[in-house]
Amino acid sequence: MTAPLHTDRADLTDRALSFSSAAAQYAANRPSYPPALLEAIEAMAGRPLAGARVADIGAGTGIATALLHARGADVVAVEPGDGMAEQFRRALPEVPVVRGDGNSLPLATASVDFLTYAQSWHWTDPERSIPEAVRVLRPGGALVLWWNAAALDVPWIDAQTDRVQRYFGLERTAGRNGDGTHAVLAGPTDPLDFARGQVRWSRRVPLDTHLANIGSHSIFLVHGAEKAAAFLDEERSHLLTVFPDGMVEETYDVAFLLAVRP
Repeated sequence: MTAPLHTDRADLTDRALSFSSAAAQYAANRPSYPPALLEAIEAMAGRPLAGARVADIGAGTGIATALLHARGADVVAVEPGDGMAEQFRRALPEVPVVRGDGNSLPLATASVDFLTYAQSWHWTDPERSIPEAVRVLRPGGALVLWWNAAALDVPWIDAQTDRVQRYFGLERTAGRNGDGTHAVLAGPTDPLDFARGQVRWSRRVPLDTHLANIGSHSIFLVHGAEKAAAFLDEERSHLLTVFPDGMVEETYDVAFLLAVRP
């Protein structure tokens, strides 16, 4: 449920901007990322994040930005949404955030060592965002894209994904590729050559946190609070049969793509 499925450009824009209306919910309930992800990125890029100039694009409420900052990177965030940017400033007042998106980056040419997109590359138009990435990266700099994707080999997650997709009229086959990497690798990426990696991790959260997490996804937000609430109420009953103690074990595969600018 991380990437848009079978959607046109206008719908894509609506879904991308829908997060501003739920910024606080997003910040409080969305999962972060494991330390192993940043370690894998550094190993693949062949350079540390500490001391590097990093631009985090589509930074949202700052979930990924906070990890990059804590690792010692000199980070600037780029975010298009009013509500998300406001929430970001509350969480990370020491990190600059500027308004913009990946299709037209408000960054100087050859100015960053890492350009990161956490859960946000799929909102861009690659015909514009790839040339922009190449423009702002320094030679040898890395473009890194990643997605937290629900681990569909876990039976309860697979069943929940089916219920979500049936409820919103989505094709089941689309959800099998929800990490977003398939679309990048299938599209035009010249002059970038992407390598792929994956890290599995999990978190244990109260049922209310889990429901608020999935309810913060764009497919719920654009269909309105009433339709979302009807699904989430029924989903609570399903999950209590799996997790009678009210604590949900969420399992994710963080898929990431990394390309070094020639």
